Amino acid sequence: MTAPDPTAPILIVEDDKKTAALVAVYLEREGFRTLHAGDGHSALAQARRARPQLVVLDLMLPGLDGWEVCRELRRASDVPILILTAREEEMDRVLGLSIGADDYVVKPFSPRELVARAKAILRRARPPRPPGLAARPVLTHRGLTLDGDKHRVTRDGEPVALTPHEFRLLQALMTSPGRVFTRQELIDFLHPGGVAIVDRVVDVHVGNLRKKIGDDSAEPRFILTVRGTGYRFADPAEPPDPAASGADG
Repeated sequence: MTAPDPTAPILIVEDDKKTAALVAVYLEREGFRTLHAGDGHSALAQARRARPQLVVLDLMLPGLDGWEVCRELRRASDVPILILTAREEEMDRVLGLSIGADDYVVKPFSPRELVARAKAILRRARPPRPPGLAARPVLTHRGLTLDGDKHRVTRDGEPVALTPHEFRLLQALMTSPGRVFTRQELIDFLHPGGVAIVDRVVDVHVGNLRKKIGDDSAEPRFILTVRGTGYRFADPAEPPDPAASGADG
């Protein structure tokens, strides 16, 4: 994960000009620069050119829809993405977060809340060193390395591109190997503002994280599922735990 450039603009991808202008006004009041794209293809072009620090993304776009824009952005970078949409179904929220979005705001919305969510995403993308890491900011386990200072993850020396949520999730787990985190604890860690998030989202983040770090779902070496409770990071000092596995449940 690369920390966002605080001088870069925020890209607003929205086909409704009034909504885009409203979002821009509130962000610019807080000192952010903004860019606007009215469709998916121009959004991808502007993202490649401007390298925004955050993308505010509508889903219902002409041409290339927001789902595909989100997937393409995530394939190319770890830029934070905040989905802003009228689609309010739980499965839409889960899908949006599962394909790489960092937050999901439903229309009609409060512009002030949107700005607060944007700031929270950017803080998570540039978090201070968590308590307990002062003596060992670099965490390693079986070829997997997390550098808390540089916000970088590598597997066998090769960089691993993670979203801000995936990085924070891995950091929390690796900081306390062997400790079982409940799904609610992980939700509270990822969304400290008390945002209502279904616990299935944690399973989606863990699944995506496992794929990126090359963790075998049948015989995981890193992230173990504790059935009925949550997740733990493998502790090299402990013998294998028969209650933990790679299967969600």
